[in-house]
Amino acid sequence: MYLFSKRIFDIVSSLIALVIFSPLIIIISLWIALDSRGGVFYRQIRVGKNQKEFGLYKFRSMRPNSDKAGQITVGNDSRVTKVGKFIRKFKIDEVPQLINILKGDMSVVGPRPEVPKYVNMYSEEQLKVLSVLPGLTDYASIEYLDEQKILGASEDPDKAYIEEVMPAKLKLNLKYIADRGFWLDIKLVFRTVGKIIR
Repeated sequence: MYLFSKRIFDIVSSLIALVIFSPLIIIISLWIALDSRGGVFYRQIRVGKNQKEFGLYKFRSMRPNSDKAGQITVGNDSRVTKVGKFIRKFKIDEVPQLINILKGDMSVVGPRPEVPKYVNMYSEEQLKVLSVLPGLTDYASIEYLDEQKILGASEDPDKAYIEEVMPAKLKLNLKYIADRGFWLDIKLVFRTVGKIIR
């Protein structure tokens, strides 16, 4: 029953959000197109439920081919465009993932999907986070909302992510899976919005 109600909530809420945010989507799309060379949207391969890979959608916030210089963004990364800094600050770059939710790749609430490079480092216990649909937010997303700043303070951001941040996030992901329920999902949505706008 929970999974059924969760899917209904995902479809209804993502459709409503797309309608509400449609003027913003048009404005941001035009701003990105005028600000720098490259497409408006960015598609990155992430690992979802049952280790199935899918294309995650975002508004493009970096210059083309930036992935070649690494998949972690830290501090005042020079690869991030002027528009990118703004949309990342308020998590607007994540809005196109509403399409992923409608497609069934993701849920509104669930562990954030990771890139294959880091999933390949998961232990058997950590792989349990892939037993559910990934989402826009959960405990770890709220706790590490300022992840870029945290990694920006490290001499080796990639090492810091692998050895410190990623294990901590996965522990919180597993906590969400153990605790999950419809009302917890609603609570986490409101907590996320509150933390972004404060």
